[in-house]
Amino acid sequence: MSRTVFCRKYQQEMEGLDAPPFPGPKGLDIFDNISKKAWQEWMAHQTMLINEKRLNMMEPSSRAYLSEQMQKFLSGEAYDEAEGYVPPEEDKND
Repeated sequence: MSRTVFCRKYQQEMEGLDAPPFPGPKGLDIFDNISKKAWQEWMAHQTMLINEKRLNMMEPSSRAYLSEQMQKFLSGEAYDEAEGYVPPEEDKND
């Protein structure tokens, strides 16, 4: 049986992560309060931000920016999108 958490982003009970995504208090907070769906969406969005904004993850400023965006994304706040990105329309027949 999968574990459930009350997801901070979606404000409902959802399937939780199998393990903390990284060590320490921040990883445990995500493990306890973020759904698997929200985390997977963040990982895809993070990749898009890194690529589109050409972030260098060796630079502390880039890592700080991504950390800030992660907090906003996972908390349901307004977050940065990649410039010119248009999300695909959902197929209404599914």
